[in-house]
Amino acid sequence: MSKEFKHVSESEVVISELMLPSHSNFNGKIHGGYILSLLDQIAFACASKHSGQYCVTASVDTVDFLRPIEIGELVTMKASVNYVGTSSMVIGIRVEAENIQTGESKHCNSSYITMVAKDKNGNSMKVPGLILSRRKSVLRFLKSMKRTQLKRKRDEEFHHIDFSSAEFQNDLQQYRVQVELND
Repeated sequence: MSKEFKHVSESEVVISELMLPSHSNFNGKIHGGYILSLLDQIAFACASKHSGQYCVTASVDTVDFLRPIEIGELVTMKASVNYVGTSSMVIGIRVEAENIQTGESKHCNSSYITMVAKDKNGNSMKVPGLILSRRKSVLRFLKSMKRTQLKRKRDEEFHHIDFSSAEFQNDLQQYRVQVELND
């Protein structure tokens, strides 16, 4: 039985995983691609828990790698639904890494992933609304709403602009780029 609205807390998900040498990159730190995979998994779990449906990743809106994660650290990811549209949800994820010997924790990553609920035929499904009972949840919803609006505006703007115009060619002169058009 689906609900019309759900509290943010009803679909929060927390996962922890010990980082192993097999997760590392050539520099001995945990590979960003591995963290991205975990982010997608927790976003799926959180969105599916909220919607009660199978969910797909529509976009990875923001992934900020703030600090490296070391082999042997315990990574904890905390996910919550920050925003809902008709069938989409923005999942906010905070990643912390803890040195399990010293107990010292650090904030390593913040991410926002848009997920869409689907039915068995692949059609988008309506998701429950959010009940915001904490100021932090209201702030997260408003920030996600603003990011969504800016993304739509940017997409519209880029769809209608001719980037080959002289105006944009002049704008490029202030950047470290050399333009050699062959078409």
